[in-house]
Amino acid sequence: MCGIIGIFGRSSVNQALYDGLTGLQHRGQDAAGIATYDDGRLYLWKNRGLVRDIFHTRHIRYLQGNLGIGHVRYPTAGCESSDESQPFYVNSPYGIALAHNGNLTNAEYLKTDLFREDLRHLNTDSDSEVLLNVFAHELQQIRKYRITPEEIFTAVKGVHRRCRGGYAVISIIIGYGLVAFRDPFAIRPLAYGKRETADGIEYVIASESVAINVLGFELVRDIAPGEAIFIDLEGNLHTQQCAENPKYSPCIFEIVYMARPDSIIDGISVYKARMRMGKSLAKKILRIYPNHDINVVIPIPDTSRTAALQLANELKVKYREGFVKNRYIPRTFIMPGQSLRRKSVRQKLNAIDLEFRNKNVLLVDDSIVRGTTSQQIIQLARDAGARKVYFASASPPIRYPNVYGIDMPSVEELIANNRTIDEITKAIGCDWLVYQDLEDLIACARKGNRNIKEFDTSCFTGSYVTGDVDQDYLNRVACQRNDAAKEEQREHQSKTEITDLFSVAA
Repeated sequence: MCGIIGIFGRSSVNQALYDGLTGLQHRGQDAAGIATYDDGRLYLWKNRGLVRDIFHTRHIRYLQGNLGIGHVRYPTAGCESSDESQPFYVNSPYGIALAHNGNLTNAEYLKTDLFREDLRHLNTDSDSEVLLNVFAHELQQIRKYRITPEEIFTAVKGVHRRCRGGYAVISIIIGYGLVAFRDPFAIRPLAYGKRETADGIEYVIASESVAINVLGFELVRDIAPGEAIFIDLEGNLHTQQCAENPKYSPCIFEIVYMARPDSIIDGISVYKARMRMGKSLAKKILRIYPNHDINVVIPIPDTSRTAALQLANELKVKYREGFVKNRYIPRTFIMPGQSLRRKSVRQKLNAIDLEFRNKNVLLVDDSIVRGTTSQQIIQLARDAGARKVYFASASPPIRYPNVYGIDMPSVEELIANNRTIDEITKAIGCDWLVYQDLEDLIACARKGNRNIKEFDTSCFTGSYVTGDVDQDYLNRVACQRNDAAKEEQREHQSKTEITDLFSVAA
């Protein structure tokens, strides 16, 4: 999962891009980058780390121009190196910089096709570089010195024909303007906003509405599945549907976990959807345990707070903040590698003993993925003196990998895979466990936008909306992305960096 932003302004956009990326930092903490355009030249700065650590005053001053894009990265494929930080750039045709959120399911096929048929070289293992080169090749086929908005949309149509998976893209075409498009299923989110200034209208495109709002823009709408928008250098907005059979199937896990609660995703208030999730989950608990002995409901910060508060209200049980979070530790779920996740849980959360001592506690989380974090938090509650520890998940059991840009690749690493609820309960060490029903989760999300008939719920059902994901693909991805493989990649990267350091010193 990554965060992307693009801005067309009437003055310098460097500071606004920085501020927008800060608002999207929850979507990726591995790397960040900004590319701006000014008078025929592209300015690019990117590196590994948090936005605040990568960009200093000298970097912001360097990033000149009234047109730019930005990216925060959370790796789902490829190695964790600065080489795969985005935006990516290719100089032909015209010069193109691109920021991508999502994952291509046919990236391996496209790599071969790009090399053999399109005669294009790839310098990284990133599927984002693959997507950039597909887009560049489709533009190259137009073979004109100057191209029109219609011809840019033709190139996007070519991308949709060739690429499979989930992708939201924002790109700069040097000498032309800003292009953004979304995959034909709208799996990954993308919206745009505008504001009027004394010099004219300015536009912003971003993964979440929160980045649009914090910059003082008005949210216009989400980009439709398969749609592309183009903002030329004069600030004229062009839109066109570029997919043959678009179908609205956004990822429901955005609502469950990834998005900030103050965001609007595909017309759905994340905050209100999570409130409904809490209410629905409470009703299920009352059906199963009508005579429950819960003394207090405690959320696992931060994404479960909204659902937990509503759940407590429905149960007519006290709601308390029982954990204090160290805000300088990154989001555990999106930390690369199981060893880092295990190490970070006790560093990140500390229990307030008086909220647990001699009480029957219901812990509420948005989801349970690998189960390691849940297990450690339950133990924290017991160590703080809880008499009984119950656990509720605001989403259904995650039994299958997500292949569209969320790092849940290996079936063996998912605690709910091939386990019953009783077996999961025993594995994480709670007294009883309740999951949200999938039908209820869908209803909670759909109430915000009745026009969405279907969500991507593949991590719960194993049904992949793009229709091209088979067991061979899942096996291949699992081998590439499981924690053991990532640990090996990190060790290799560390050795490479040490070797490079000694080479420089010598």
